[in-house]
Amino acid sequence: MDIPIPIMRPAMPEETRLMAYARSLWDTRWLTHGGPLTKQLEDRLKERLAVEDLVVFANGHLALDCALKALELRDGEAITTPFTYLSTSHALSMNGLKPVYCDIKESDCTMDESGIEALITERTRVIVPVHVYGFPCNTEAIRRIADRHGLRVVYDAAHAFGVKVNGRGAAGFGDASMLSFHATKVFHTVEGGAVAFHDPVLRSRLISAKNFGMTGAEQADSVSFNAKMTEMHAAMGLANLEIIDAQIQKRQELVAHYLERLSPVDGLRLFSWDQPGVEYNYAYFPFLVEKGFGKSRDMLAEKLEKQSHIQTRKYFYPLLSDLNCYRQEHNSGDTPVAKRVSETVLTLPLFVELTHEQVDGICDAIVEIQQA
Repeated sequence: MDIPIPIMRPAMPEETRLMAYARSLWDTRWLTHGGPLTKQLEDRLKERLAVEDLVVFANGHLALDCALKALELRDGEAITTPFTYLSTSHALSMNGLKPVYCDIKESDCTMDESGIEALITERTRVIVPVHVYGFPCNTEAIRRIADRHGLRVVYDAAHAFGVKVNGRGAAGFGDASMLSFHATKVFHTVEGGAVAFHDPVLRSRLISAKNFGMTGAEQADSVSFNAKMTEMHAAMGLANLEIIDAQIQKRQELVAHYLERLSPVDGLRLFSWDQPGVEYNYAYFPFLVEKGFGKSRDMLAEKLEKQSHIQTRKYFYPLLSDLNCYRQEHNSGDTPVAKRVSETVLTLPLFVELTHEQVDGICDAIVEIQQA
């Protein structure tokens, strides 16, 4: 292809739509610290995501960190997955919670709930599953396990904006769920994040945690940091909320096109978006490159980039347990499914401005590489 195709391109509202919200900043001069746009965004997100309550943050990582602080989860172990972005384990480690890695299911790359109980010890404080690629975890099974052992559940729902399970928003599961509004996500505020929750006690704790631990003008009850969302970021979020339905519809159409074109290709294991009762957000298009394809995942990615200027992403590779900061205390061989998936997974370009002609070009390039 002559024109490079990026792995993603951030969705942008029309400038007039954004400025309809942002213009108020010149009148109020209220730029941060829980202004009217931030509060409006929280209200609209609660409705959109079908959650009881929600607090927004400067980004998803700080949102997860503050959720752990608000739930007073520290100094112990957290059962989580190595098949996620490093932010998940970093937030745990920075709160004194040692990540304990549970393997994943190859069907959707979410935590294998059948392996959780074997990892529970007297030091286990919380289970932190991840809704990967917008595929929801088995939330009911995880809840039953947590209840049996008196554990908290905090979901990393960074990929799950707008996903529903039997009519319930995916962000409403567990004691809390973290959402990311980074520019690469289905919905974004440029940078941003949120914590959804149902215990009303957590609201004041979360607000304190994102404001240096302060509980009043002259009082701080804990040690924390600045994690507040600005009003300009909230304006971007409000503008993007107005167009999110059309964007998800376009993503669904592109995913369907990829599936149609790539299903006949030998050696590609495609994922399924037809789990009963689930409304997806079509956040990513991942697949596994298996031996039957005839070329390795790495070779396919390299040739797509060099020959056709098509960007791909090995998402997630390497496993967190293979990173230098975690490998001394973990063995990636203990999670063999996650290890195998990380070494064969590839995600293709998926964004609202991607055309069906470009999808055909990407699929043609994959077939040509296989046959070369």
